[in-house]
Amino acid sequence: MAKIIAVVNQKGGVGKTTTCVNLAAALTEAGKRVLLCDFDPQANATSGMGVDKTVSKGVYSAVIGELPAAEAVCRTRYGDVLPSNKALAGAGVELIGMERREFLLKDALEPLREAYDVILIDCPPSLELLTLNALCAADSILVPVQCEYFALEGLSDLMNTVRLVRRSLNPSLELEGVLLTMFDGRTNLSLQVAEEVKHYFPGKVYASVIPRNIRLSEAPSHGKPISAYDRASRGADAYAAFAAEFLK
Repeated sequence: MAKIIAVVNQKGGVGKTTTCVNLAAALTEAGKRVLLCDFDPQANATSGMGVDKTVSKGVYSAVIGELPAAEAVCRTRYGDVLPSNKALAGAGVELIGMERREFLLKDALEPLREAYDVILIDCPPSLELLTLNALCAADSILVPVQCEYFALEGLSDLMNTVRLVRRSLNPSLELEGVLLTMFDGRTNLSLQVAEEVKHYFPGKVYASVIPRNIRLSEAPSHGKPISAYDRASRGADAYAAFAAEFLK
């Protein structure tokens, strides 16, 4: 049965999608059966895996019960993708009137569990109904945190939301780990943020850190993970190390 992991942080630009795409590719390369579920209306993880985000059938169709999720899955050489598209943008409003509205993604993904080892959910940068669906569907959360001044502010909001979800909707939700991104070891700020995050989440912060790396930001525009775009880059090394640590 697949472990379902939501990659979540309500702050934008912290490396959620970059982490989803590159972790999915690295785990696939390690021989794992991986599904990346893109649950962000911006659909950046979809295009980052080389899938056309104008495809008509995607995660939205699966969530509203239009078709089984298995029929919406796209196969790529970097792993399977349950794509997102523009239709998901209005879903937050549409889903409000539906029964079991917090569990629609969970219900859609449940039949896929046996086909995969890991299912990663790329969440939108907010704490609304789509993210709530991801938290209810997930066994654990992976939190990318960028090494910048405001990083810790959003973390307490996120953990409050996680506590509420645990209390009433998904009691078994765990913290998989915290990944430091956009790390610059030359600055005191990066080092300070890293220390604070480790203090805030003892024993839950990955030793691997993702550096600021121009190749990492270029790769998605070519529809490739970093391992396929520039395997010799620092970004590729960092995600390879992170994937190995994640598998342990």
